[in-house]
Amino acid sequence: MWNIPNILTSFRIFLIPVMVYFYYLPVEIYPWKYFVTFAVFWVASITDALDGYLARKLDQSTPFGAFFDPVADKVMVAVAFIVVVDDYSNPWVTIPAIIIVGRELAISALREWMAEMGNRADVAVSTVGKYKTAVQMLALMGLLWRPNEYWVFEGWLLGPLLDIATYIFLYSATALTIWSLLIYFKAAWPYISGKKD
Repeated sequence: MWNIPNILTSFRIFLIPVMVYFYYLPVEIYPWKYFVTFAVFWVASITDALDGYLARKLDQSTPFGAFFDPVADKVMVAVAFIVVVDDYSNPWVTIPAIIIVGRELAISALREWMAEMGNRADVAVSTVGKYKTAVQMLALMGLLWRPNEYWVFEGWLLGPLLDIATYIFLYSATALTIWSLLIYFKAAWPYISGKKD
């Protein structure tokens, strides 16, 4: 069970409280805390990409990994959104976060129900879902870093540009979230409506 992919997934879980710890350090004393939080989340995101790749490449896929990997991903994303919503305290971050986290809960429940029906494959991860995850991770990195407020780029427009890019990624991820949700529910609707057994 403790092969390389599963160790990476476990490491991602370990990084979640580390990320939260740095995020809640007082910014007046530790002005670099947002960058360190971003770096921790970036490392966690890399393990997310690596564990699945290595599981296939090394032929080390396990039932434990198939269960644990998506759990680690969803917990990491949910925790990251919770801390940024708490910190930003504005509807421009809160509303997309509610949509994205709500979608994760809805799809998890849908997949569990479809698995009980024996039709789990009909709601397997889609290409749109993969794009959504990638864009969502970029948005969270920007939200955690907050370069426009707490990072000095003397004589550069990089801070404001990164801030704008963060919101573009956030709202793109929200649009992809809604799109992928509709795709999954369209696939499951024949079973939900009772037209298929």
